[in-house]
Amino acid sequence: MIALLEAKQAGLLQRQHLLSNILAGLVVGVIALPLAMAFAIASGAKPEQGLYTAIIAGLLIAALGGSRVQISGPTGAFIVILSGITARYGVDGLQIATLMAGVFLLAMGLARLGAIIKFIPEPVIVGFTTGIAVIIWVGQWKDFFGLQVSFTGISHFHDKLLLLIDALPRAHWATTGLALLGLLITLNINRILPGNLKRIPGPLLAMIAVTLIQYYAHFDGVETIGSAFGGIPQGLPQFQLPRLTFTRVVELLGPALTIALLGAIESLLSAVVADGMTGGRHDSNQELIGQGVGNIVAPFFGGFAATGALARTATNVRNGGNSPLASFVHAGVLIAIMLAAAPLAAYIPLCALSAILFVVAYNMSELPHFVDLVRRAPVNDRWVLLITFALTVFADLVLAVNVGVILAALLFMKRMAGTVKVEGVSAAELQRELAQLPQGRLPPGVTVYSIDGPFFFGAAETFERTLKSIGANVKVVIVRLGRVPFIDATGINVLREMAKLFQRRGIRMLVCEANEVVQAKLALARLSETLGADNLLPDLPAAIRAADDAAH
Repeated sequence: MIALLEAKQAGLLQRQHLLSNILAGLVVGVIALPLAMAFAIASGAKPEQGLYTAIIAGLLIAALGGSRVQISGPTGAFIVILSGITARYGVDGLQIATLMAGVFLLAMGLARLGAIIKFIPEPVIVGFTTGIAVIIWVGQWKDFFGLQVSFTGISHFHDKLLLLIDALPRAHWATTGLALLGLLITLNINRILPGNLKRIPGPLLAMIAVTLIQYYAHFDGVETIGSAFGGIPQGLPQFQLPRLTFTRVVELLGPALTIALLGAIESLLSAVVADGMTGGRHDSNQELIGQGVGNIVAPFFGGFAATGALARTATNVRNGGNSPLASFVHAGVLIAIMLAAAPLAAYIPLCALSAILFVVAYNMSELPHFVDLVRRAPVNDRWVLLITFALTVFADLVLAVNVGVILAALLFMKRMAGTVKVEGVSAAELQRELAQLPQGRLPPGVTVYSIDGPFFFGAAETFERTLKSIGANVKVVIVRLGRVPFIDATGINVLREMAKLFQRRGIRMLVCEANEVVQAKLALARLSETLGADNLLPDLPAAIRAADDAAH
């Protein structure tokens, strides 16, 4: 259900909830101000475009999404992808890719793929999230230390890192000092301010403090939003049509899919965390629809990719937000600031924003969790984590996610295959079931095999190897499927091939105890045409009676 309608039905838009949501929205809006500008600059866009994204996408996603408390806008996780797209295709290319990503997200929601996204393993998520955090952190060294370096023609992380390390001795000390002050304020806000003043967002206080110092001190060489971008326009964004062409759409297909995948993952993870904090439950498919609409519309008003922002969502919940009203207020705060105080943004030093991104990168990295997984997770999961992390940093995020998911899936299938047992069942083990039969025994020349676990391609080879070892004195083979929850095409094909093999050897193969799901699969595959309809039986007693008849 759409979160706004759900909140209305739950009575969360009534008067008694207004104040808490308004206060939460005010706090989140103030926090979003420096973050939105910082994320925009780091993504290769203008600072006001980050604000446009937070306003337009934030409003639409809150109204149409599947989480009552989700706050959406530009996020740190997107920086690596978006900066690469901007560098290659320009800001207009970034906006077209965002629009296309919105279409993909909308299609994913309508196709009800929200639940599937949740199956991406934790080592993969932590690995690429930490990798992104490292890239963001290193990427901010230039503005944090005031380094005069150019990345023109440099695309690989290790090359950029070496260039930055080489330039560190030539750091601009005034810029570095201001950045360190901003970093200290952001990290130590709870120690600096007393009482209720602790609720003032650290990033906002850091930005204001560093800006005031630079405004009055006039340190030479300190780059500001004004010197780098000419300031922020005072007013609301204007409607504009992206320059769409077929060639442009084709070349941006890959980047758009990447944005959509990462946006889906981050927004749903944020919604899950919010559920844990509120005790509620989001609609994952509706959330993808909301995210899709927000990303489709935002580029028409100068915005770019948006998704659920975990830190801002958590802040919203902690400050009493329990309905989309808080997100509306958050957008209203940003609109008011742009209308009333946009010219003042020209004085904000870039190093203040880079200091904020240092903290964002650390929080995003989940470093303690990463270290804990490295130390305590199973060996296979450690390898998935480290490989995903390394590929994210030194190769490509898309490659990292793809390889991480594939590795995790292969290792999972290996573990699943190892749990499937194919073993012969002796007459002694069948004693209780045989006692129900008139003959009370297993007919001579009859052997019983039981499969315990999912009969899929990973376990098919074990089954085939086991049954091929049957001796020449066996006349009937009974295969029990009572403990098989499901069967795939490979498992069915192995049954078919074993039936053909036994027919050539003069051995009758009986299959019994299949559940309704497995029976339906066997019927669809027409196994009876190979095996014989009389050889598909409901239970073991029926199979033994058929085997006894065959023996006589």
